[in-house]
Amino acid sequence: MRIKFVEISNFRKLRSTHLDLDKKTTILVGANNSGKTSAMVALRTFLVTPNRLALRDITIANWTKIDILGDEWEAEAEPTVELDALLPSLDVWLDVPLGEIQHVVHILPKLDWSGGLLGVRLRYQIKDIGKLRAEYVVERAASANAATTGPAGEQIKLAVWPLCLTEFLERRLRAHLELAAFPLDPQAVTLPGKCGLAVPQDLPASALRFDHQPFKNLIKIDEIAAQRDFADAGDREGADDKAEAGVRRFKRRLSDQLRSYYDRHLDPSKTPTDKDYEALGAIQAAERSFDSRLESGFSAAFEELEDLGYPGMSNPTLKISTLLRATDGLKHGSSVQYQVADPSGDGTKTLKLPEDYSGLGYQNLIAMVFMLMGFRDEWMRVEKAGILEGADVSHEIQPLHLVLVEEPEAHLHAQVQQVFINKAYNLLRKHSDLGIKDTYCTQLLVSTHSSHVAHEADFANLRYFRRRPAESKGETPTTTVANLSHVFGEGDETKRFVKRYLKATHCDLFFADGVIFVEGQAERILVPHFIRHHFPELSRRYVTLLELGGSHVHSFRDLIDVLGIATLIISDLDATTSVKITDKNGVETTRWKSARPELGKGQQTANSVLKEWHPGAKLIDELAALPATDHATSGDGYDLYVAYQKPINVAPVDAAPTTVIPRTFEDALVMTNTAAMADLEGSSTSAKVKAIVGDELSGSDLADELFELLKTAEKAAFALDCLMLTDPKALKPPTYIADGLKWFETAVGKEIAESELTAGPAND
Repeated sequence: MRIKFVEISNFRKLRSTHLDLDKKTTILVGANNSGKTSAMVALRTFLVTPNRLALRDITIANWTKIDILGDEWEAEAEPTVELDALLPSLDVWLDVPLGEIQHVVHILPKLDWSGGLLGVRLRYQIKDIGKLRAEYVVERAASANAATTGPAGEQIKLAVWPLCLTEFLERRLRAHLELAAFPLDPQAVTLPGKCGLAVPQDLPASALRFDHQPFKNLIKIDEIAAQRDFADAGDREGADDKAEAGVRRFKRRLSDQLRSYYDRHLDPSKTPTDKDYEALGAIQAAERSFDSRLESGFSAAFEELEDLGYPGMSNPTLKISTLLRATDGLKHGSSVQYQVADPSGDGTKTLKLPEDYSGLGYQNLIAMVFMLMGFRDEWMRVEKAGILEGADVSHEIQPLHLVLVEEPEAHLHAQVQQVFINKAYNLLRKHSDLGIKDTYCTQLLVSTHSSHVAHEADFANLRYFRRRPAESKGETPTTTVANLSHVFGEGDETKRFVKRYLKATHCDLFFADGVIFVEGQAERILVPHFIRHHFPELSRRYVTLLELGGSHVHSFRDLIDVLGIATLIISDLDATTSVKITDKNGVETTRWKSARPELGKGQQTANSVLKEWHPGAKLIDELAALPATDHATSGDGYDLYVAYQKPINVAPVDAAPTTVIPRTFEDALVMTNTAAMADLEGSSTSAKVKAIVGDELSGSDLADELFELLKTAEKAAFALDCLMLTDPKALKPPTYIADGLKWFETAVGKEIAESELTAGPAND
């Protein structure tokens, strides 16, 4: 048995979102404010703390409709809005083999169910809509009449709570809300369409709600929440935390984790078993011995105190009665130590340091691992787990364990993040009844902003949260989730290439607001320089830059279609010309060979992006004449721009300008910055470029010289030398790149602006 998928509706940015869960580990990735946190909070709210729902958790686009309903109530008009339909809901779909029917018999929708999908809807609804309406109308009538007298005796109307129904519900929602559970029809499941939006089934009017909690003895849920302030998360336990039953707050110190583990699993004073009696006997013997020693030591002092007397008391007698607890030894700073050396070699003179002296990342890793061990042992009821908190020990262990870990990078540095994500699931299964056995199922769900965590995860485990723009005026941006295991299909060579490339580059593509593909090392070095010094707005965006030859960029097309982020491809024109050759059999044939781009020569591009993706043309003449506006196109909800070399005018001193088409990025860079090249110093390539430019050749001759030089040049060294120019702004991007970056700055800015319409803790 496992959770196959969940569908979240009307919760923050998750207007209608389908989320597939992996059998073992699922990693939630996506750009900032894409909805990953909303998904984790939704699962916690519905499954752990249902009484914590607030108005701000309702999708903000629904607030307008809620206020319309309030206006209709005041006007005593027939309501056109159904409030329950605007409230959050969660559909949980289990995949249950027929052999495990005993676990789910209480939630079966039909008696003829024969295994497979089994769904339950958890839906917030108003307990008594008539009572809510009456309370709101009374409060609004009072606020509408609120007024005061001004200095001149005039009546001044006051704005008094509540001004609208949403304002009323901000304070009173929980009093009128309940969480109801309903069975769903496995035959009526509809998978998301191309747009990615979930299609939850409609509940029939005759649907009967469960009269019990459907997942109480079916799913055990544990969570490690992210640290969201600068205080130590271990110090944040208070009234709010106690209200969130089942949510374990992160404690950095291992001694704190040990005390918690001891209280839950080992304390012999709580429901003692036979093997606890010996420990209790030793503790009580120590208490008696200690009491006797203290009484002897304090006897003289106590006698003096007894002589003083006290009003209302006769002959007061003081007694010492100590209470020893095993955890008292874990309450000081050196209770847990790390052995760092053993000079004697036999363990008699080891050198130790308190736990606070170890690295912070190592401390946090150990603490998180210990929390996972605690989750596992409570589930498996190791020692006293379950008994101590009043659990129904007569009921069998829940067949499913769902563990939520929110942003582990909040506690762990980069190297430790990789260790954690590699070990976490296996740690949760390290028990004699777990391992590879299928009696019980563990599913780990991790949200992250860390490329290190995503890098260590299998591609099939990633779920990408994609920001979708508002569908119409008055709506807000929303989120869909892509299962990246479905992007390329099975056994696809392109899929293997993309996966291996992402593994090799350790890139942060899954967290970026936009992506720039470049051809070679020189572009990889200098494009960030251009952004920093010529496009300051773009430099503030979260952009990833991938170095990938033009023959491979198109392999990412399917992935970019799924991610839906603004994309700029900086490519080479890759001109070829037809050449007739004679093969070994004496047969004349035509081959296309690389050449310097020229107009009117019937040349074609060899670049797969230009031919197969955009603009879908292969003739050099056609590509050179392409209008600037046609370099951009729109994909499935995202924008794409392809930049490549275009004709430019080169004007040597005292000579007429000539039009040439640069062949490479380096050609275009030199032709655009002939004045700046005079100050270039460094590698032999830079010296040769400087000399060629100093000859003040015509455009055509300059292109030929650079073409021959750059065949064998150290392009990366040349690019690094360009970074060392005294005035960084003196180096200007070639026109085709400048046009692309200008477009990209606007595209990314537009996408960020749309996503920030609902930014904030309530709708992230």
